[in-house]
Amino acid sequence: MAKVRVHELAKQLGMESKVVLAKLQEMGEFVRSASSTVEAPVVRKMLELFPDAKPVEEVKTAKKTAAKKTGAKKEDEAITPQAAAELLEEIAPGLVEQATAHRAAEIKPVAPAPSAPTASAIPKPGDHATSSIPRPPAPRPGNNPFGTPRPPAARPPAARPPFGATPRPPQRPTGTGGPRPPMSGPRPGSVRPGFAARPASPRPAGAGGFPSRTDGAPGGAPGSPYRTPNAGAPTTGAPARPGGAGRPQRGSTGGAFGKNASKSSKRKPKSRKALRDEFDNMQAPQLGGAVVPHGDGKTTIRMRRGASLADFAEKIIADPAALVAALFHLGEMVTATQSVDEDTFALLGSELGYVIQIVSPEDEDRELLETFDINLDNELASLDPSKLVTRPPVVTVMGHVDHGKTRMLDAIRQTEVIKTEAGGITQHIGAYQIHHMHDGIDRAITFIDTPGHEAFTAMRARGAKVTDIAVLVVAADDGVMPQTIEALNHAQAADVPIVVAVNKIDKEGANPEKVRQQLTEYNLVAEEYGGDTIFVNVSAKSGDGIKELIDSILLTADAVIDLQAVADDSARGVAIEAHLDRGRGPVATVLVQRGTLKVGDAIVAGGSFGRVRAMLDEHGEIVEEAGPSRPVQVLGFTSVPSAGDTFLVADEDRTARQIAEKRQAAERNAQLAKARKKVSLEDFMEQSKITTLNLIIKGDVSGSVEALEDALMLLDVGAEVDLRVIHRGVGAITKSDITLASASTAVVIGYNVKPEPQTAIFADQEGVDVRFYSVIYQAIDEIELALKGLLKPEFEEIVVGNAEIREIFKSSKFGNIAGSIVLDGIIRRNAKARLLRAGETVTDGLSIESLKRFKDDATEVREGFECGIGVGNYKDVQIGDVVQVYEMREKKRV
Repeated sequence: MAKVRVHELAKQLGMESKVVLAKLQEMGEFVRSASSTVEAPVVRKMLELFPDAKPVEEVKTAKKTAAKKTGAKKEDEAITPQAAAELLEEIAPGLVEQATAHRAAEIKPVAPAPSAPTASAIPKPGDHATSSIPRPPAPRPGNNPFGTPRPPAARPPAARPPFGATPRPPQRPTGTGGPRPPMSGPRPGSVRPGFAARPASPRPAGAGGFPSRTDGAPGGAPGSPYRTPNAGAPTTGAPARPGGAGRPQRGSTGGAFGKNASKSSKRKPKSRKALRDEFDNMQAPQLGGAVVPHGDGKTTIRMRRGASLADFAEKIIADPAALVAALFHLGEMVTATQSVDEDTFALLGSELGYVIQIVSPEDEDRELLETFDINLDNELASLDPSKLVTRPPVVTVMGHVDHGKTRMLDAIRQTEVIKTEAGGITQHIGAYQIHHMHDGIDRAITFIDTPGHEAFTAMRARGAKVTDIAVLVVAADDGVMPQTIEALNHAQAADVPIVVAVNKIDKEGANPEKVRQQLTEYNLVAEEYGGDTIFVNVSAKSGDGIKELIDSILLTADAVIDLQAVADDSARGVAIEAHLDRGRGPVATVLVQRGTLKVGDAIVAGGSFGRVRAMLDEHGEIVEEAGPSRPVQVLGFTSVPSAGDTFLVADEDRTARQIAEKRQAAERNAQLAKARKKVSLEDFMEQSKITTLNLIIKGDVSGSVEALEDALMLLDVGAEVDLRVIHRGVGAITKSDITLASASTAVVIGYNVKPEPQTAIFADQEGVDVRFYSVIYQAIDEIELALKGLLKPEFEEIVVGNAEIREIFKSSKFGNIAGSIVLDGIIRRNAKARLLRAGETVTDGLSIESLKRFKDDATEVREGFECGIGVGNYKDVQIGDVVQVYEMREKKRV
């Protein structure tokens, strides 16, 4: 409930506002004016203090009632027309008869109202002249000051006296034009039967406000509302007088500038309730002005991601401009070539009677490849079983961060990859192949190492999709952790067998049995508990259990998986990781799933294409060809492909380039449709309240850039802050990135990359903030703090100078003044200072209020000079104390 103001309380108490205001101030209430608000307890207290107070509204209501009664009494005593005529006769004898005779020669007889006919007004049967006169409209009230006019038969046929013989009541001028020449003869229709024609006499132009006509034509144009009744036809009666009874004639002023002008122009404004009701009753916008073919409500239209209205118009054979107009009527402002999101298409389709389906990226890519006569489904269905060969199993190592996945792979491959990882955690996805003797046979196994940090969800999901077996690594001392459950969910979603490796069994506090019990809650029951999941206790540090783990992987692969693929065919596979090398250019780590990849093949991966110039294995050695389940590094791409893109070998370079260009266009349109925001007029008012942080992300590999972007977009920073990634890429930070950041006021994030020397200088010149990170969670935490406004600058204390007190002077005006000598540094006026005594701080937070050299004020005093330091009213000052001056400087974050 709204608070009561002082003037409203005064009305309730029937008192003046200043009296109530003074009373409230006496009571201790903080009120300044009559518009100040008063709390409810104070209102009750005031009402209790003045119980007999009468509200002002009741007094006003009584006065209004009395006024109404008085008005009603006066209305009863209104003067009748007969009394007005008698009063006028007493004032001016004969004036009434003269005025009546004067109007009789000029005013057309007016028939009485149908409700009160008189016998004298009924025409006689033999009077053809009077019966042929048309009856004019009923007179308007208020034109005759003497009441209802008498019938024509009751008027004496007296001759009209000369003009000006008798006084004529003044009339309001109605004409707006200039004076007309006097009429040369009688006006048409002015002579009635039985009356003599009035001789022409000079009459002033515009006398009485009625200008004369010189052409003698009937007044008013045909069809005009001001045309004289029966104009142009022979009449025997005089026309109605302008401004009198009937329709207004030419020259009358009954319109905007006449007597009713004030009533029509001064309209009462609508109340808020009426305006609100009108707004609530407004109809929703409807299609109009655009001719668009409509569907039957079941017609399905398939559109790709990021399609435009022009694409939709081509599907339904319509004009794109008509669709633009249709969306405009629906409240959406979209151009014909602008990418449209799925919600806008759904709105337009429901209005036009179409079911618009946005195809998935997989279906879109399948339809794109079919235009080049490439059908992957038919290739799998038409495989020749005689061409199938045995391939190595693909094993993905998954688990929580810092549970020993990479160290276990180092123990398997007898390498030390973990020493090259920043922060000791894996932030890239890697693929390796090893050979192991199993039952006397040299078997190859391909391992894929995935990061365990929570930001690399997409990498773990990508690794689970391309794998045959998932090895879930769980630390015996930590047990099941959040990323352990996530990795388990990815593996179960991919429907691949799982082998659990319980690591760190040699660590103090390790409990492998606890891990087995915890995983039973996620449907992973160990074989010793009667289940079908293999659990192996290993120690990556000492190497215990590594051989048993590899044997368990091969046993699972032989028992569950069909390890066969076609080798003699064009290569198909997936790009696991990609990065930009300074000397070799774009380098992609690919896993061949079917066929054989050779040097010189035309390859396309996502929106990147090229020709295979060279292939390298995990040891950096050159490989001429790669068969199924073989991970290799491919050189020769024109750009860095995205991690997770599928690759294929085309017949020629032109086909690969066309596929890549169409994929790039489709991805660009999808990104535009995703980035498009719906803007309404109300949104423009809120733009100033939203702070947007633009970012440019550059990383060493595409998978890390993707993971960092996904993690940043998931930050919950509230509605007042918006985060936009305007560009992302792989490789070093270039001048073009700095130029883009300068134009869009963006911050450049370098993830495991450094700028070129000239680029760093250019960034300083442009004032672009460039930040570098080597561990992903540091970048996420710092950007989150910056978005939430918690990233405050760091300050450090810098000692400016020290001065020793040699003498103390007391002043009634300036307080204590310390005569000192500057030992080192500089003593500045208005600087912060502390007092030291025997090396210990006596007080902190002092301020150098005054600083003088002899009798002159000084801004600063340098080392070796004497000065007088004013410390204000601080009294605990002794000879030999040291005044240390310091300042807080912002520390640059590194």
